[in-house]
Amino acid sequence: MTKLFLKTNRTLSAILSNYKYSTAAKSVAAVQIKGKEFISDDYTNVTPKILSYLGKNLHLQKNNPLSIVRQRIVNYFYSSFTHRGHPSFSIYDNLSPIVTTKQNFDDLLIPSDHPSRVKSDCYYINRDTLLRAHMTAHQSELLRSGLDNFLMIGDVYRRDEIDSTHFPVFHQVDAVRSQRKEELFPGKPDLEIFEPSFDVNNPHMFINSIDDPMKQSCHTLEATKLMETQLKSHLIGLTKVLFGDSIKYRWVDAYFPFTHPSWELEIYYENKWMEVLGCGIVRNEILVNAGPSNTIAYAFGLGLERLAMALYKIPDIRLMWSTDTGFLTQFENIDLNASVTYKPVSSYPQCTNDMSFWLPPNLTVDTFMSNDFYDLVRDVGGDIIEQVKLKDKFVHPKSKKHSLCYSIIYRHLERTLTQAEVNQIHKEIEKAVVDAFGVAIR
Repeated sequence: MTKLFLKTNRTLSAILSNYKYSTAAKSVAAVQIKGKEFISDDYTNVTPKILSYLGKNLHLQKNNPLSIVRQRIVNYFYSSFTHRGHPSFSIYDNLSPIVTTKQNFDDLLIPSDHPSRVKSDCYYINRDTLLRAHMTAHQSELLRSGLDNFLMIGDVYRRDEIDSTHFPVFHQVDAVRSQRKEELFPGKPDLEIFEPSFDVNNPHMFINSIDDPMKQSCHTLEATKLMETQLKSHLIGLTKVLFGDSIKYRWVDAYFPFTHPSWELEIYYENKWMEVLGCGIVRNEILVNAGPSNTIAYAFGLGLERLAMALYKIPDIRLMWSTDTGFLTQFENIDLNASVTYKPVSSYPQCTNDMSFWLPPNLTVDTFMSNDFYDLVRDVGGDIIEQVKLKDKFVHPKSKKHSLCYSIIYRHLERTLTQAEVNQIHKEIEKAVVDAFGVAIR
């Protein structure tokens, strides 16, 4: 049986080479990824553990629930949109996850001070290169290539907390649908996509505004409302294909830097509202910068893990990475639309160990980056780390020293862990934390 986690038999020095006392990634000469060398710098924070997930492509692996959901979504768009007997949407599901900051942020109008750019949220290879944080990072390059309707599917990477619903690698489906005037308003030459003040021949001369919550200043209200109606209709159709016609849903106004207006779709799942996707009308500046200046487009993005866990009642996101036949055979050769409820292969107990430490003088309970700690815990402990929770913050009233306490929950998905082996791994994590961040274990 293939193990779900990487045993901690490699030297801690190999792990600690990625950290230094400032809780930022250590600047080393270069990072090797799939035979290619990237010069590292003060932004480098990608870890060996994270790099080990590259190329796994769970969304393309037969019998994986992520692949089943992916295929159901693709089938919906293939059947719903055709042109002269051929699918209107093209599919891109094997794009490299290594992108530039320009692709991931600048091309999408994400401001330089936006919180999604910070090192604590992204896995940077260096200041100019990172592992994509969303599939939308490929939107502009595909638009520049002349595409108008396409799905982008793949793995994305974000630094986050550790629990049963969060993992540093997950999978997204993003889509763009563009339309020209004659497609949007067939047989209605009096209707326009753009306001009279917008010149499609000189689009860069127009300063587009999103001050109006109803539309972008370059678009007519008629064009925006028709695209909104199409977008919501198509996504409600997809939701009903996945969850059934009786599913309750609602739209919530949202904000994304790259769309306006924007919405989130929520479904009523297990007695509470759950967000399943974000969407909106693509900012016209993105279309103009990519080449097309006479179209209007909508876009959306959704996470495959969230959908698969809801559809198949999968309780732990780590199970998506399992190679255990007891898990995979439950999804083997099934009808894509079959109603499948995951049955636990086994139920193994948790082991919980707390870790308390004094921070060095240059750090406080508010400036210490928990995501740096989470990455180090995951690097040492592997995928038997089920959850890490910040349990307590403490400032000594006399010495003014700052202390943090984290609870680390261990659980193997395929066998029972002994407290002795958990204690050994816990000690290795303690040593790594001391060496990396200059803390003192309490």
